Amino acid sequence: MLQTGNLEFLANQVVEGFITGLHKSPFHGFSVEFAEHRQYNSGESIKHIDWKLFARTEKLFVKRFEEETNLRCQIILDRSSSMYFPHEGLNKIRFSVYAIASLISLLKKQRDAIGLSIFNDKLEFSSQVKSSSVHSKMLYAKLEEVLNQPAINTSSNICQTLHQLAETIHRRSLIIIFSDMFQSGNDDLFSALQHLKYNKHEVILFHVEDKKLELNFEFSNRPYLFIDSESGEKLKLHPNAVKEKYKIEVEAFRNEIKTRCAQYKIDLVEAEVSTDFNQILLPFLVKRSKLN
Repeated sequence: MLQTGNLEFLANQVVEGFITGLHKSPFHGFSVEFAEHRQYNSGESIKHIDWKLFARTEKLFVKRFEEETNLRCQIILDRSSSMYFPHEGLNKIRFSVYAIASLISLLKKQRDAIGLSIFNDKLEFSSQVKSSSVHSKMLYAKLEEVLNQPAINTSSNICQTLHQLAETIHRRSLIIIFSDMFQSGNDDLFSALQHLKYNKHEVILFHVEDKKLELNFEFSNRPYLFIDSESGEKLKLHPNAVKEKYKIEVEAFRNEIKTRCAQYKIDLVEAEVSTDFNQILLPFLVKRSKLN
């Protein structure tokens, strides 16, 4: 029996809070219930017309059912060792898992079909794309497994994974990627992102980052032993001695990602782990509304 209660419950709470806030915000025009009905097309069967809704609105809408899928969405999660940083608090992998669980909950509300792929140095898991409740529970269970079984000294091969998925996802889909984008050889990585767009998929890249330590390098003024979580390589140094150069290199790396994503018309969202999940759900909903 799948033990998914905690993650599924948390995801539903996040989404309900998001929807409540959305209705009170300038974005209240977005409807997260539009998948419950679709407009009636002249000439089709009247069997599934919602007459109660007609009585209120004087417009004809047809009830949607589980098998009526609006969108095919493939979510791709990087679970290499660097995603388990930092080791205290809400790290990148936990943030990503919670965000993905929330997206699954939102996709379910809209009767969209969901698939999940998980990779590190290879493609570890890739599900079919379905919209059933049983399928979503299986995905929640897989996400909990990611949290409970950390990847140790495991590198990331984003390039190979994206090329592989670009070849296997045949029907046009919305591809959502969660990754810290740490991989040597950026040109290969960007060619893989381009491959997804070449196959006519829409792509949102959530670049998952820890602002305090990874971006701002805010360590105490004392020597540290830094250990590469993917290779195990060790380096002893004083943070203040390298901080400025480090920040310049990191900013150059981030700017390169921004430039390439703009070039390939990929939606880039800088997902910072210390902020709330609205930064994930709102960009998704904006994209979702454009694909309707």
